[in-house]
Amino acid sequence: MATRKNADIRHNINTTRHQPPSFFTQYDKLVLLSLSIMFSLLLGILYALAPTVCASLSHIQRAAVGSEFAASSATSYSMNVTNCPGYALGSLQESDIGLTAQLTLAGPACNAYGLDISYLSIEVTYQSQSTLHVKIYDTANQQFTIPEYGTHPIYLEHRYNATTGKASSSGVLLLGAAGSDIFLQTPAGSKVSLIEYRLIGGILDFYFFSGPTDAEVIAQYGSIIGYPMWQPAWGFGFHLCRWGYHNVSDDTENVAQMRAADIPLEVQWNDIDLYHSYRDFTTDPVTFPGDELRAFIQELFLDIPIVDVGIAVTVNSTDIYDPFTRGVEQDVWIKNPDGSLYMGQVWPGYTVYPDWFSENILSVWTEGLQNWSDMGVEFSGIWLDMNEASSFCSDSCYNDTIWGPSGNMTINGTSTNSCAPGSTTMAVVEKRGVGAGGQQGVDLNSPPYAIHNAIGALYRNTLATNATHYGGIAELDVHNMFGLMEEKTTNLAVQSVLPGKRPFLISRSTFPSAGKWTGHWLGDNYSKWQYMYLNIQGVLQFQIYQIPMVGADTCGFNGNTDEELCNRWMQLSAFMPFYRNHNMYDALPQEPYRWPSVANASRIAIAARYSLLPYWYTLFANASTAGFPPVRALFYEFPDEPELFTVDRQWLVGSDILVTPVLTPGATTVDGIFPGRGSVVWRDWYTHAVVNATSGGNTTLDAPIGHINVHIRDNSVLLLHQEPAYTIYETQQGPYALLVSLNAAGTAFGTAYVDDGISFPPGPSRSVTFQAAEGMLTIESIGEFAIQQKLETITVLGVQKPAEVTLDGPVQGWTWDEATEALVVSNVSVDLNGQVTLAWK
Repeated sequence: MATRKNADIRHNINTTRHQPPSFFTQYDKLVLLSLSIMFSLLLGILYALAPTVCASLSHIQRAAVGSEFAASSATSYSMNVTNCPGYALGSLQESDIGLTAQLTLAGPACNAYGLDISYLSIEVTYQSQSTLHVKIYDTANQQFTIPEYGTHPIYLEHRYNATTGKASSSGVLLLGAAGSDIFLQTPAGSKVSLIEYRLIGGILDFYFFSGPTDAEVIAQYGSIIGYPMWQPAWGFGFHLCRWGYHNVSDDTENVAQMRAADIPLEVQWNDIDLYHSYRDFTTDPVTFPGDELRAFIQELFLDIPIVDVGIAVTVNSTDIYDPFTRGVEQDVWIKNPDGSLYMGQVWPGYTVYPDWFSENILSVWTEGLQNWSDMGVEFSGIWLDMNEASSFCSDSCYNDTIWGPSGNMTINGTSTNSCAPGSTTMAVVEKRGVGAGGQQGVDLNSPPYAIHNAIGALYRNTLATNATHYGGIAELDVHNMFGLMEEKTTNLAVQSVLPGKRPFLISRSTFPSAGKWTGHWLGDNYSKWQYMYLNIQGVLQFQIYQIPMVGADTCGFNGNTDEELCNRWMQLSAFMPFYRNHNMYDALPQEPYRWPSVANASRIAIAARYSLLPYWYTLFANASTAGFPPVRALFYEFPDEPELFTVDRQWLVGSDILVTPVLTPGATTVDGIFPGRGSVVWRDWYTHAVVNATSGGNTTLDAPIGHINVHIRDNSVLLLHQEPAYTIYETQQGPYALLVSLNAAGTAFGTAYVDDGISFPPGPSRSVTFQAAEGMLTIESIGEFAIQQKLETITVLGVQKPAEVTLDGPVQGWTWDEATEALVVSNVSVDLNGQVTLAWK
């Protein structure tokens, strides 16, 4: 029988030290690990070096690098690792918290893709009973090391033992920002798969997580990189956006149409149409005048504008654009190796890019957001886009030593791009170490080992990898951290602009630790059925990455959607964490009120979503305090059922809600599997009827247009909003309901976390526990937050017809339905701040 433990809202991570994790005993496994390591890729000395240097380079002082890292321009690389010697293990020392050792090159260097490092150090630390930290770095300590941020890649392995019929899970994180190839390979004739890491920088900094469940692996990962940010309650509402709302009148009309169709709308978003000349922190004085925009936002209450990463360069001396000017004064823009401003090209034309390592960037960024809010853009959250970072050209596109201060894209019809593709200017090649962003004669843009970068050269349509940050840090070392650092800076800035309130951020470029600062949308997708299906996979992946507030552009961004696709997608996204409809300026409008059937499907799905808000909110509180994923693959909860391992067309919200969407056009039924192999009772969300499910196989379900199949797991108790309203706030002001789904043994368990939904840091809270067994339901709560709304209705499913019902005394207002075995007790006005017991017999 599939079972699960009763659990409170706050799970405890075991942090006991001084004992090795269960899957490692002493240092025997360390030896095996060490013998398998090959480092001919320099491990991390970015043996890389930029081929194209378009202006003369001036030397910038950097940290001294030991002689073993020096190389002449005559150095050549074998490009062949066949005869590389590997490393010998020595100086092994054991302590009560781990191990240390030295690795020495075991033979002549092969210099396959750079100069081999002669001496390496290895540190193994038993961080807890479930987490092992293995760090391998150059003994000279010259390679770039992540200062405090978690980063990809991480993998989760779910391993099933066919002999015992049991599964267990583990995970591995490589903490590093370097560009890399990671290969999953199964040698011919082998039953063992291998993972190969090929890095062009940094160190090897591994964390091993022992699980043994999938959710515990994810939580253990979160304990290392940081748990997700606290979400404001309004963030779970329905969001609406379009690149193509041309003026305030468009926004106003859109909100009016949504209200007229009675489709709940929580937040209106604005894309780059908002800007004046596509410049960040501005509004168009004609189409989005500040006073009109302020009045619109104050009436709607919630608005989220876009912030693109590129900051426009002023065109001439009469061009006044304070964000750029202040940044120049405070020295917060990324530089070229020669110290001039690095310039890309984005929507406003030539742009500079924030240097998140700069000492002054937080104050400049905060000032820009504060001024924006003061001029009428009274935002409630921020949308971060283009932060890979994107550029419409490659290399630094503009050279002010040639063209002067003008930011025009052309001068007298001649392009100002001084680093045109195909430039062959080469510098003398030499090795580099930490702080080598300004090192002369280094080719950082084209490393000897070319990783499989999908778009081509590492510098194509993004910051060139020889761009230089504060302290001489090269972009090549920190490129993968750009989005994360913008998210952290923006989050801190929003806290200053909106003190005491939880920041709400959605961003495109992320790493797992970005979840501490932001949510994520899955990027510019297409209005195609295939992309609706991929929506599910993307959301499940980001649960692993500790970025649970995630969703896709509902109904699709690129291309024209249609009524049926948008109908199904609006239903699907209602059961995803982040729920936003967004599309392209040249596509057909796709707001849900455009089609009567989509409007109807949206009302039904959003009503279910808002009813479930206490459940969603509890799941996210659990994520923010313990790292457990709110959205789960089916096998997370049923790990010993191999038929679930490849299921990616269904998902679980928490432990208790199973969602089975329609993902193909023209369908009126859908096939779905019900986990538990017959040991679990699944009930329909809408009717509460028990599903007659096929054990271990697919069950065909009716799915007419406008209906998404949602089912409730047994042994669960869900606190719900009884009267879902138009906004989250209005919904929260109404009464609660309780839905209890008993298992065959007559038991059920659930928790709810309640606070004010907006304060930051989170203030007083209350945890409510629901426990059903032997004909009784006990409700208990602890905490300092006072819940004002009453629990008015209790529904218990799976009850034989009772003769008597009591709620700390006789109850008259109860009914029982034979078809669903549902006991419904109404108008009870239970105070959730205390303790009460419902009994039936």
